Amino acid sequence: MKEYLKETKLLNYSCDTISNLIDSKGWKSLDEFNKIKETYNFVRDEILFGYNVCDEIPASKVLEDGYGQCNTKGILFMALLRSLDIPCRIHGFTIDKKLQKGAMTGFIYNWAPKDVVHSFVEVFYKDKWYELEGFILDKKYLERLQEKFRDCDGDFYGYGVAVKSLKDPVIEWNGNNTYIQSEGINNDFGVYDSPDEFFLKHKQKMSKFKEVLYRNIGRHLMNRNVNRIRREL
Repeated sequence: MKEYLKETKLLNYSCDTISNLIDSKGWKSLDEFNKIKETYNFVRDEILFGYNVCDEIPASKVLEDGYGQCNTKGILFMALLRSLDIPCRIHGFTIDKKLQKGAMTGFIYNWAPKDVVHSFVEVFYKDKWYELEGFILDKKYLERLQEKFRDCDGDFYGYGVAVKSLKDPVIEWNGNNTYIQSEGINNDFGVYDSPDEFFLKHKQKMSKFKEVLYRNIGRHLMNRNVNRIRREL
């Protein structure tokens, strides 16, 4: 389990901002179950769904941004867990970009790679690994989608969601797996000890031109669109 508790460049949990957050929340005094639950809920709902400058940013930067997507919110979640002595690892995949349609629009969607690098966090609790993915979308954003598509009774695919039930997705952690994009997975890279190790081997497949476009224009348009959805109802 020591490998799953290590601090890394991306999982920089000893930095002041993360240490101060943990102290202010009183998470160290909680039992193991509630350490996982409280940090999970914090990352899900207080770190809004949005697009950072890239996947490979340290946990402290995700916290500073106050928003993130699957890979970056996962980095922050892992850093918080490890700082609380909860073993965790990253499971890497690709997902079909179709599940981003709606959150991504126009030329940004058209230029995005067909297969998008994706990950979720696996947490070791009571001698079992749990797959936690349901923290990616904050509840407010998800509730707006549920209202917007209130007539959807089954599968839903789009706006950052890929689930069997939009009305009742499994996003609450009570000692179970949680998912919000898993139905869009199309390639499995397996598990890695840390996001640092994972992103050394697997990066988003974009040309330098598209990478610059995403960093400087695309992600800002995407975040504006996501914030509009969050506010629109």
